[in-house]
Amino acid sequence: MVRTTTEQVLFGWWVILSTAVTPTWWCCAIIRPPRDGGIRYRGLTQEQVLVQVLPVDYEIEYICRGNRVIVGPKVRKCLPNGTWTDLSHRSKCLLPCPKVQTSLENGRVVVSPPGPAVEGTVLHYSCLTGFILEGRNSTQCTKLGKWDSPKPTCQKYSPVTSARHSLKPEHRKKKLYIGALFPMSGGWPGGQACLPSAQMALDLVNKRTDILPDYELELIYHDSKCDPGEATKLLYDLLYTEPIKIVLMPGCSSVSTLVAEAARMWNLIVLSYGSSSPALSNRQRFPTFFRTHPSATLHNPTRVQLFQKWNWTKIATIQQTTEVFTSTLDDLEQRVKEANIEISVRQSFLTDPAVAVKNLKRQDARIIVGLFYETEARKVFCEVYKEKLYGKKYVWFLIGWYADNWFKINDTSINCTVEQMTEAVEGHVTTEIVMLNPETVRGASNLTSQEFVIQLTSKLGGRTQETGGFQEAPLAYDAVWALALALNKTVEPLKAKGRRLEDFNYNNKDITAEIYRALNTSSFEGVSGHVVFDAQGSRMAWTLIEQLQGGSYKKIGYYDMTKGNLSWYGNDKWIGPGPPADQTRVTRKFRFLSQKLFVSVSFFAGLGILLGIVCLTFNIYNSNVRYIQNSQPYLNNMTAVGCMMALAAVFPLGIDGQHVHRSQFPVVCQFRLWLLGLGFSLAYGSMFTKIWWVHTVFTKKDEKKDKRKQHLEPWKLYATVGVLLAIDVLSLMIWQIVDPLHITEEFTREVPKGDVDELIEPLLEHCSSTKMNTWLGVVYGYKGLLLLLGIFLAYETKSVSTEKINDHRAVGMAIYNVAVLCMITAPVTMILSSKQDASFAFASLAIVFSVYITLVVLFVPKMRRLITRGEWQSDQQETMKTGSSTNNNDEEKSRQLERENKELQKIIQEVRCLCGLHHSFALPLCGILNL
Repeated sequence: MVRTTTEQVLFGWWVILSTAVTPTWWCCAIIRPPRDGGIRYRGLTQEQVLVQVLPVDYEIEYICRGNRVIVGPKVRKCLPNGTWTDLSHRSKCLLPCPKVQTSLENGRVVVSPPGPAVEGTVLHYSCLTGFILEGRNSTQCTKLGKWDSPKPTCQKYSPVTSARHSLKPEHRKKKLYIGALFPMSGGWPGGQACLPSAQMALDLVNKRTDILPDYELELIYHDSKCDPGEATKLLYDLLYTEPIKIVLMPGCSSVSTLVAEAARMWNLIVLSYGSSSPALSNRQRFPTFFRTHPSATLHNPTRVQLFQKWNWTKIATIQQTTEVFTSTLDDLEQRVKEANIEISVRQSFLTDPAVAVKNLKRQDARIIVGLFYETEARKVFCEVYKEKLYGKKYVWFLIGWYADNWFKINDTSINCTVEQMTEAVEGHVTTEIVMLNPETVRGASNLTSQEFVIQLTSKLGGRTQETGGFQEAPLAYDAVWALALALNKTVEPLKAKGRRLEDFNYNNKDITAEIYRALNTSSFEGVSGHVVFDAQGSRMAWTLIEQLQGGSYKKIGYYDMTKGNLSWYGNDKWIGPGPPADQTRVTRKFRFLSQKLFVSVSFFAGLGILLGIVCLTFNIYNSNVRYIQNSQPYLNNMTAVGCMMALAAVFPLGIDGQHVHRSQFPVVCQFRLWLLGLGFSLAYGSMFTKIWWVHTVFTKKDEKKDKRKQHLEPWKLYATVGVLLAIDVLSLMIWQIVDPLHITEEFTREVPKGDVDELIEPLLEHCSSTKMNTWLGVVYGYKGLLLLLGIFLAYETKSVSTEKINDHRAVGMAIYNVAVLCMITAPVTMILSSKQDASFAFASLAIVFSVYITLVVLFVPKMRRLITRGEWQSDQQETMKTGSSTNNNDEEKSRQLERENKELQKIIQEVRCLCGLHHSFALPLCGILNL
């Protein structure tokens, strides 16, 4: 109790210290316990365990559930580098088998691998000198914790045994040994069901009197773990350890590739029951290879057929980087290319699929073909769940030879729950070679496929879903029968040549050639269907199509590649309304201007034009009124005309494909440009000219210059406006000649509202040219300088008062408003170019507001003054009486004042002369004059 308390205190101190100041490598992260096991934390409370880190030198102990035992390190210690001891050695919780079979009276037992007798352990029996072995010479501990065969006995040599074993050897069956590699674990633990299936076939073959009556087939097998490295060691043991094996039977493709490539050096036939790699169909590389498992390329014609059925032309792939899947994908790529289907994304991974799955999501993969082993499949779909790469928008195509509950198996290499995995895999489609004959036919073994399944299920203890390789078990069963029938065929041909099967050795090519010919011509009904091999030694078969619906696989069809016939049940189900699209659907729609907006703005523009006509009429009608004359009416007329032209540009600005044909749209573009350009030049140019003249005249300090420029010459004002207008006309003409405007369509994808798997690609019609930005930059730069200069001049002349241009303050106010609106509108409309309603509203309303403000500021005060004061009536009556204009009266008065001024100057000069002559007498008078 004292020790426990001390450990808890020390651990609490260590956690505080490590989280505050110590480096993170002074601790170890808690690791996961083995499957069907747990971890005992000594001296720690539940709260301390939840910290998820343990201090250096702390030891954890593995414990197993039930009667399972630990195989591998039982205790691990936290090292200073942040790792645990013996991580290279995996700890497992395995069921033990009865120890009664680990010893043999009068014999020897070799345990492989050395250690406790647990799942996967193989016992090899042999008898001492003077004893004969009765029973099988090897047995294996199954996943259920039971030995797969009864314990043999060593019988002492006696007349009875001698009669059976040595005295009459012609009546005793000669043994032919098969070297087999069954993967009991690893990426595909198919040996868990295939081994019992093969043993069932051996038992029946050895009991038959019409098949190899003088021989007994015996299986010598090991657990390859579906690992080529492990298989290399086991293959060496098989080849260099007695007895001689007449045939090799590997399982998964990676191991079969190794075995089949080396087998020809020993003149061995290789017959695989679980290899699907297309690379194994190479007769030059694997000249003695056969397989009852069809090539994985048989899946590809079925996949292509399904792609075409569901109208998919774009797919993605993700594969584990092994030869079997790489060659399968190469074949698929060739087939989809011939079918005009594109592989848009191709991802691969070695051990961790996280990056590959993220790339699939980023590249919008929808129809995904996955090629990987069962263990990696769980890793992939854990990442699929995290990336949300499942649901009604996605379809996954997987290999069909996984266990039915592969996604529900507790796997310590992933951090997803069973519920999450079940959600992620729902709806995926599998293509699987038909491995169980769907018809009730008794084949060479005199068993129907249904009877075979019943017997195998009983042998496995009913745990079929949790047993790896259950679906491939018929292939292993038929592989043994194919071998037995082939060997039976060779007996007579070899006898004719003076040879026997028991004479086989690794240097005998003749016996190997006979076995090869017999296998190559095999044709019989097995529990997996009709067994026949093609020229490459691969099995020919139908393809079964299944879909995961509600957590269980449902058959939805078959495909016969030899006839190109797809048998469809029509019971496929989808999360959405039907098969999803192979990519995000892009719908192109023309976006037209809102007619309500167009009519509303056009109404105000029309009212503005009427207002401009009223102002222009008023200005022309009252052009003889002195107050109007002093405001330079001709410039104001230009302003009114320019405002009406700018308002007229609103109408073509809102015209789009709803109103004119595409071929006529360039004309609309020209109207927009010319009306708006010339309207701005007239309206703003006339106001700018007024404010420029006022600034030039009344901001000079030199009195002479001021007097010289006081006289206003109207033609100079008109010429200034003409120059500004000519610059615009010239620049617009050059623009339209060099780079004319034309219609362009802008594409901007947007996601529609609602959960719809499509993107709307709006087509917006714009007036544009090849170097539109360059031309706009020139025009905006030139106009912008005029606007800035106008603001400056208006500010400088705000306190000036002159009767020559009596409305320059109103002009300045109008310039302020126009400049601000233009400087805001120009960049905003460029930003809003993809929003047709917003862009039109912003541009057109800016035109309308600036015109309204200009007309109201310039003309309404004049109207109000003339109406309220009646100045227009008195000026008209005076003009009718005198018959001369007000301007002529002013000029006459000016000339009269000049004459009087000259006469007064002469009189002053004469008085000064008299002062000089009569200085002494006229001094007081001269002083007064000088004052």
